[in-house]
Amino acid sequence: MFAPRTTPWPLVALFTAGYLAPYLLPTVVGRLDSGLPLSPTQAGAVGSALLLSSASAGFLLASRVDRFGARRLARIGLTLALLGYGGAALAHAVPAVVLGVLIGGFGSGTATAVAATRIAAQRDPHRTTTAGLLGVSALAGAVYLTVPHLGPGHGQPLAAIALTALAVWPLTGRIPVDAPTVESRRPAARLPHRRPGLVLAACMLCWSLAQNSLWGVSGRIGLTQAQLTEATVGAVFAIALGAGLLGVTGAGALGPRLGLAMPIGAGTVLIAGCIALSASATDLTTFATGEIAWNTIYPIVLSYVIGLAASLDPRGRWAVLVGSAASLGTAAGPLAGSVLSAQAGFPVMGAVLAVGLLVVSVPMTAVALGRLTRTSGEIAETAEVVEVVEIPLDTVEATPAAPDRLTAAT
Repeated sequence: MFAPRTTPWPLVALFTAGYLAPYLLPTVVGRLDSGLPLSPTQAGAVGSALLLSSASAGFLLASRVDRFGARRLARIGLTLALLGYGGAALAHAVPAVVLGVLIGGFGSGTATAVAATRIAAQRDPHRTTTAGLLGVSALAGAVYLTVPHLGPGHGQPLAAIALTALAVWPLTGRIPVDAPTVESRRPAARLPHRRPGLVLAACMLCWSLAQNSLWGVSGRIGLTQAQLTEATVGAVFAIALGAGLLGVTGAGALGPRLGLAMPIGAGTVLIAGCIALSASATDLTTFATGEIAWNTIYPIVLSYVIGLAASLDPRGRWAVLVGSAASLGTAAGPLAGSVLSAQAGFPVMGAVLAVGLLVVSVPMTAVALGRLTRTSGEIAETAEVVEVVEIPLDTVEATPAAPDRLTAAT
């Protein structure tokens, strides 16, 4: 009998703590702009620095989690997040806030790296990933609804990230010290599937850049182009985050039934349409439709991309590297969106981003299809090796017993 699948909640919590900062980036940047003597561009640069620090942790630790120990690194990352974001929330001098954000970002990236490597070693990484995305979406939605009622200042969203790290820290005691798989215990193993992994990482950089180019200017589209009030735009974003929860729940329910290629390829095409629609919105209906549909589909596709990256390496290195590449795209997105919209206007920006996503969807789908082919080939190759090894060991007299032994072995 098969053992029942259980969700590794400590990893889900660690994933949530690591991903929370990128999810809260718009409110973090907005609060830095309004609560400190920073221009919008300077506040955006601080947000980009946070994400770059997080991505650097991922690139640095992608192949070193086993060497340092998952539990130890998780605790170090959460401690850095607590001290960095907490210090930035309490500080009022701009250099101190920037330093705290950089330290906190590195802590977030460290926590994400540990979570990604351990999730990749699970029997069903997609299931664990969707649980993590559900957790971070729900928590981010709660923060977005709560922070406006806590008064002005830059510290509230940063404090929320720090407190999340503090709450997750005790759960690290349930993260195994040893690597959970045989593959992850092999020292100095070469990074497998390098070509598809590099293609997926490059695509995810562009994919995330397109998403966050729109996300960085969505508020301005609603306020200036669609002529909506701030309260209406905020309500649309809150509903969109709720739709994202539904999307993550649906992805978890579907699991691997649809494979990887169709959700990634078709989902990216749909996202391209949503981005073009939102960027061209001139009224509430168009703006809300584009934003809500986009936020529903986005986490679904993201969960399958993370699952695809995890399938490329049981030690989780590609999951970390692809996630770090996505963080680079996330960091560059707001600047790219601002430049494009300033030079060509919001509708043209949306069209450019949509075309870019359509182009990127082709190699991403190809990687997903290639991974499915390789998996089937590996299974067939394994079965062939079993037959080749098994048959020569049998004598003529022992041949009738071979099917029973082969059945027992399987």
